[in-house]
Amino acid sequence: MGAISQKGADFLIRSRLADAAGGDVDALFELGVTYSTGENGVPVDLIEAHKWFNLAALNGCSRGQQCRAEISVEMTAREIAEAQRQARAWLASTNTQRYAA
Repeated sequence: MGAISQKGADFLIRSRLADAAGGDVDALFELGVTYSTGENGVPVDLIEAHKWFNLAALNGCSRGQQCRAEISVEMTAREIAEAQRQARAWLASTNTQRYAA
């Protein structure tokens, strides 16, 4: 990936993270999509994808629930547990009162 493409991918992630921290459910879901598909040059990372789909699902996003279930079949129990731990840590860091499943 070229330097310009990498900068664009980095900007996309930073932008979506800021929106997600502000409570934007679509941003949570879009982060899951980005990490599950490798969209915009971001490496595929199913643990990250599960984390973001889980957070989207916790905020009422049915698409997040569906996508989380779909990628779960490709993950080990240990990977799912790590994704859940990361989701709880993200919730704690943003002072959100919901709990990650």
